[in-house]
Amino acid sequence: MKIMVCYDDSNASQEALKLSIKHAKAFDGKVFLISSMIGGSKDNVEDNKKAESGLSYGKALLEKEGVSCEVRLLVRGMSSGEDLIKFAVENKIDEIIIGIMKTSKVGKLLFGSTAQYVILEAPCPVVTVK
Repeated sequence: MKIMVCYDDSNASQEALKLSIKHAKAFDGKVFLISSMIGGSKDNVEDNKKAESGLSYGKALLEKEGVSCEVRLLVRGMSSGEDLIKFAVENKIDEIIIGIMKTSKVGKLLFGSTAQYVILEAPCPVVTVK
C-alpha cells in the first residue's frame, strides 16, 4: 500500500505522520512524506530549508519505527493542492493522510484550503486528522 502524507510541520501534519505509521505497519505500506512549496518559488531559500528540515525530522521518525519511506519536496510551480494531487496520480497512491486546521467558511473562501482541494480532487481515499 502506498500512503502519502501531506506534511508541513504543523501540529496537524505531525498527527497525520503518526497515523501513517500505524497504517503502514497494519497494511505493509510505504509512506511518501510530501511537502509542496506554494507557487514553486525556488527563490525563498529560508522556506525551502525549513521544509527540508521538517521532512528530515519526519523521515527520521518513520525510519525509527521501521517504516519504508520516500521524502519529497515538490517545487513545480503549482498550488500546493494541485501539486499534491498530481503527485498522487503520478505515483498511484492508495491513501492520502492530511492534517486539517479548523478554519471558518469565510477563511476558506478568502484564502483557499489545500486540504479541501485534496479531499475533493484526490484519486484515492483521504484520511483527515486534526
